[in-house]
Amino acid sequence: MKQRAQRPVSFIKIFTTVIPAGFLSLALVSFTIHKKMADDFLKQLGISKVDADSKISRSLIEGYLDGYGVKNIKNIAVGNRTTITKNLLAYTKQYVGSTAFIKEYNTLREQKKPAMYVVKTPEEMQQEIIESARKSIADLEQKLKKADASTKAIFEKTLESVRQQLQQAEDPNNKSIAGYRKGYPVLIKNRDDTYAKEMAAWEAKYPAQQQQFIKQRLLQFMDETKDIDFGAELYEKKGIKYFTDKNHEGKSIYWKMAFRAGKEVAEPARAFVQEWIRSIQ
Repeated sequence: MKQRAQRPVSFIKIFTTVIPAGFLSLALVSFTIHKKMADDFLKQLGISKVDADSKISRSLIEGYLDGYGVKNIKNIAVGNRTTITKNLLAYTKQYVGSTAFIKEYNTLREQKKPAMYVVKTPEEMQQEIIESARKSIADLEQKLKKADASTKAIFEKTLESVRQQLQQAEDPNNKSIAGYRKGYPVLIKNRDDTYAKEMAAWEAKYPAQQQQFIKQRLLQFMDETKDIDFGAELYEKKGIKYFTDKNHEGKSIYWKMAFRAGKEVAEPARAFVQEWIRSIQ
């Protein structure tokens, strides 16, 4: 783990003594500007802040784009799309550092955490077999009391068989239990090895720091939207547009979405995301 560099004490004293009043004023002004900016572009998109936060969470955490209910997206003028894109990304970057998002991410992370499956000890296995046999005997004895002449013999035969099974289960030298006891250490090792691999995969996919999770999503976006041919030719068939180049037709849905969004959206988005990635340690 990297350690944060320590500043000289004298600098800290100067910073904490001189800056607070001016910084507080600046923070309040910045908040007002940011809130107005958010209100403006969300209004342009035709979506509330609550819905925007929810869609951002689902898109980043669950890995799919939720565009439902964004009423005005098709009506935004081409010249405004770059600004809207930058504003939305700036808003998203701020939101993923919020308490609400962190709480939602941590909830998902815990839900996805692997559970170590239980391997019963030889003693537990033997006791389970004994208890099962005893329960069966008790049930059969009750049924035998109510059985008529046509079924009584069947219940008696079954009861005798289960009693023999119980006797075998209670035998300290039971061969099945002895075989299980012999293989028990291997079962435990296999369980532990599997759990270790599952935990490693979980920690890689859902890091403890939500920013590292976001970084994975951002890197995925950069990979999915690289080398876009914005001049690619299209043809229309039965009202649906297809790429003339079959290689383009085989690209991912995100590549195609970036193509449809256009250079004025995709390029500033990639530039913003690239800087965002660099800022995540």
